[in-house]
Amino acid sequence: MSAADGKSAPVVVVGAGIVGVCTALYLLREGRRVVLMDRGEPGEGTSFGNGSIITEEAVVPVQTPGILWKVPKMMLDPLGPLALRWQYLPRLAPWLIRFIGASRPQRVEEISIALRALLRGATAAYDPLVKAAGIQDMIKRSGWVSVYETDAGFRGYQPMLELQRRRGVKLEVLSAPELRQLEPALAPIFKHGVFYPDVSYTVDNFRFVQELAAAFVGLGGIIRRETVSGFERADGGVSAVLTDQGRTACEAVVIAAGAWSKTLTAMLDCRPPLDTERGYHLTLPSPGVSPRLPVYSTERGFVCTPLENGLRVAGTVELGGLDKAPDWRRAEVLFENASRWYPGLDRKDETKWMGYRPSMPDSLPVIDRAPHHHNAYLAFGHGHCGLSLAARTGELIAGMIAGRESGIDMAPYRADRF
Repeated sequence: MSAADGKSAPVVVVGAGIVGVCTALYLLREGRRVVLMDRGEPGEGTSFGNGSIITEEAVVPVQTPGILWKVPKMMLDPLGPLALRWQYLPRLAPWLIRFIGASRPQRVEEISIALRALLRGATAAYDPLVKAAGIQDMIKRSGWVSVYETDAGFRGYQPMLELQRRRGVKLEVLSAPELRQLEPALAPIFKHGVFYPDVSYTVDNFRFVQELAAAFVGLGGIIRRETVSGFERADGGVSAVLTDQGRTACEAVVIAAGAWSKTLTAMLDCRPPLDTERGYHLTLPSPGVSPRLPVYSTERGFVCTPLENGLRVAGTVELGGLDKAPDWRRAEVLFENASRWYPGLDRKDETKWMGYRPSMPDSLPVIDRAPHHHNAYLAFGHGHCGLSLAARTGELIAGMIAGRESGIDMAPYRADRF
């Protein structure tokens, strides 16, 4: 629909994952006409298989001080919590250099401040969206617990706990008996735990996106399954989105296509250093255990989340790009780790999956107006916080398009910060 049809041209949101859907919903709340485009169905990408966590405590970036000395191990251990496919190293090198540069202590402190500014209110940003969709019961405000099997692992994480405390994160350190009382389903193998009350999870992250997308359509939004191939430009902005199905005139465009945003932004003369952290999951429909809340390990880099359709075991980071085939041995490692926590796990009818976390080298997303186009907006690169920050991002992007001040310093999330 174009202005010539008697209606204003819509805002086109490219990408129907959780970030794109939430952005589209917030734009509808502003009274905009909105078209949501994706080459697949809503939620079929990275939003399909994440750990289902909505957290306000994730102020510790992936790249922490000392990460440089872990790179050789990352290359030699393809099954470790943080692994690097050496064949991908030549393409990853520019990203990796920035990643290591962002691990300096002062830079980590700055990044954690910027993450906290975004994460504060992340859960509340979902409230109007889930209310409109009638799915308030899909978010469980249970908190989650981080567990440590060794004293050394707990000691090693102390600087990050102190960083969380400096950011005002609510947490409670638990002794082994307190941890067993909080989560009796866990095997008695843990020395320490940390409980974070300001953490929620959705009981089915894929259905969650689908329900929000259905609400978007019910409220007057339009979803089109099309592959974007380019943009028409006029007067310093984008006048239309070009796809394999034709042309859609637009008032503005939002790029929220996750790991595939890099190709789209290049069409707009914008090239942020976006890459991917490949993550894996197993979902066990009949695990034989009933955890009360999500449990996470910083030592092993994964989370177990109790969903309505079984136990989700998800996590680890593999730096390997978009083209390489999955290394399903990593899914086996996830099961082995989870079996330590919950002995006797039942694998009957399990499903496994690999997805692409869209990640910037400093663990901060891009939430910005495109540098060379006054009506093109960018919303991607959320890494491990896509589900956590989706509604918050949608709220911020809708405010930008409306010309409102965000109330926070948006400079850390600029596309051209590198």
